[in-house]
Amino acid sequence: MAFSRKENLEEYKKSEEICEEIIGIEGIDDEEPKEQCQKQKHKMKIPKNMKITNIIKHRKNVNSEDDLIPEALLEVDLDTIEGIVESPGDPEVGCQKQKFRIKISEKIKILHFKKWQKNSQSPGTSSVELDFKGNLEQNRLAEAQQQLMKAEELLFGSKEVSRTEDEEDKLHMDYEIFVLHLRLAIHDSFSDDNQETLKSALTSILKEEAQDRRWMEVAMDQRPVWRPISCRQIHDTLLQTTVEERMKNAEDEQENKADILSTSLKREVFRMGKQVQKDLLRVVRNLKECYPPDFDICRTYAQLYHQTFSTRLQELARCKISSEDCLYILSWIVEYYPKDVLKHKELEEHINSSSLGALLPEEDLKRLEEQYFSYKENNIRNWLSNAFEKEVKKWSDGIEPELMDGYYFSSLAFDVLPLIDGAVKDVNALLSCESKARSLLNQLDSFLLSYKTSLEELVKKKQENIPKTLTANLLNIYQFRDYVQKPEHPFLEDTRTACLSTLADLKNICHTYFLSRIHTELKPLYRKLWTQVWFSGHCEVVEELVKALENKTDSFKELKSVCREELLAELHLEVMVEYVRRMMKRNLKLKDKEQQEAAAEFICHDSNQICSVFAKVGSREEWLCQILPKLSEILRLQDPGSLQLEIVTLARDYPDIREQHILALLNLKTNLSSSDLRRIKGCLIENRGTLDTESSTSFFSKVHIKRKII
Repeated sequence: MAFSRKENLEEYKKSEEICEEIIGIEGIDDEEPKEQCQKQKHKMKIPKNMKITNIIKHRKNVNSEDDLIPEALLEVDLDTIEGIVESPGDPEVGCQKQKFRIKISEKIKILHFKKWQKNSQSPGTSSVELDFKGNLEQNRLAEAQQQLMKAEELLFGSKEVSRTEDEEDKLHMDYEIFVLHLRLAIHDSFSDDNQETLKSALTSILKEEAQDRRWMEVAMDQRPVWRPISCRQIHDTLLQTTVEERMKNAEDEQENKADILSTSLKREVFRMGKQVQKDLLRVVRNLKECYPPDFDICRTYAQLYHQTFSTRLQELARCKISSEDCLYILSWIVEYYPKDVLKHKELEEHINSSSLGALLPEEDLKRLEEQYFSYKENNIRNWLSNAFEKEVKKWSDGIEPELMDGYYFSSLAFDVLPLIDGAVKDVNALLSCESKARSLLNQLDSFLLSYKTSLEELVKKKQENIPKTLTANLLNIYQFRDYVQKPEHPFLEDTRTACLSTLADLKNICHTYFLSRIHTELKPLYRKLWTQVWFSGHCEVVEELVKALENKTDSFKELKSVCREELLAELHLEVMVEYVRRMMKRNLKLKDKEQQEAAAEFICHDSNQICSVFAKVGSREEWLCQILPKLSEILRLQDPGSLQLEIVTLARDYPDIREQHILALLNLKTNLSSSDLRRIKGCLIENRGTLDTESSTSFFSKVHIKRKII
């Protein structure tokens, strides 16, 4: 129904007048019946069936015509009132009937009209005041609680007020019904359409707790039998029950993830863990806003879920479980639960994980850890044994190694090392015990010793595939050595040293097999070095040696570059050692300056030729190319003083050079006197103590000669 602004103002004035008249009727109760009746007759002269319309939204702004908006319509049945006023009979009786009828506020909605006017600022407020039952039906628990509390005050608030047993029982029953609704609201906390009901329930809990405290100051015989109600305790107990139910019936939303797990224990633990995360996220995202800060609801729920999860894990851990299930429980305790659940980006700031305590008691945790460690030890032992037996069987059966990218390849290290490394990391992560991780690595030492024994037996056999097998195993040895040498792998130093020593022996077995055959074929050429044949036609001798070296090193192309470099370096060293050894055998005598200078020139030429061959095939041992030129300088010099200085320099550069090496070298110069030799020896002894003897290179210690200096 539409109103003009003028009509709105007029209607508002009429409604105010009518309201005052009705209030006036209410206000005459205390007057004499005769006077009341007269006033009522006067007041009730109102047109029949007049509709009273409140046309304002905010009464306080009645001066503003813009704010006058029709909102509600109140009908007053004035026929009934007028009929009472004009009824014949005793005026006093008629007045009493009038009074009785007017007081029935439900008939004419007087009280509601007044309340509606007062609260017209709240557009969401219902136009009908609900009773206790109505509030419960609409889940308005806070309003229902207020009604109960008022009724309780009326019955028990004053000693002068008498109350019947039926009234107490009725109120007691209403409180029981209220608590039941309260329980339902708390039980359904995780329901999305229960949030407003939960807020109302929490408001009523706080008020009930305050009411409990007030009644505790009153003597027991004067307080209601239902006090204290302890709604907060009911709330906390019900939360625990709800959490336990949800964890017991946990179902992961992504069933496929749980279903692919191999055991029922894994599936149960997975679902419980995911339920904890899912529910705590809902607490933070939804329930936190419903609760007053005093409840500290995030911490409360975190503790309840933590305790429930912990209780079930203890039950599982104390059963006889497989090692696989043991590992899964430990993974949740150490990895998934603290890192993926409690440290979730949305949960971390609301939950103090350090205050929750351990998921398992120390005794249960230790038992699981011991079971897991024993399982890992056996696993590694079996892995190593199986992998090694498989490799040795290939050797025994004469199976040729695989070719990969043009190189012979063995998968032994590739199979073993990731398993060992993974086991060590798992033990370190799950047990936080480096000593146990180190003890796992001890098995690698015994494995390498078995490897060495089997490889020694292999090279004694006469099998066609041995060179290819050793070529493949050189890469295995390098990979094992690289793993052992890395400081991040937690070897005990004794174990690391033992493993490296065994690996050096393994490499030496392979290198010796290859190089001994090369040196055997080169031996006839070595014999010509530093003989009269070499001196008279040294170019032909060295060229023949160089050509033979080129042919032999060509077969090294089947090796991986890192293995080829090491083998070439050793061959390069051994060729140079053999050259110097032949030189110091004194098969050739240089009688004068001319022969000595010629020999010095030949040495430099030979050094260039040999080093060029090795440089072409990949040797990086440049330091070997400096040895022969330094020895040639000793042959070239004639002055004893200069010789002394050069020999001292040589001893400084190569601390492993001995007196017999110096004597053998000087004995090539037959024009040196015995006194010159003694002075050079004395100078060497005198300066040896002042020389820096630290050097990363060792050469002359490999040159074996018998003669001593005199």
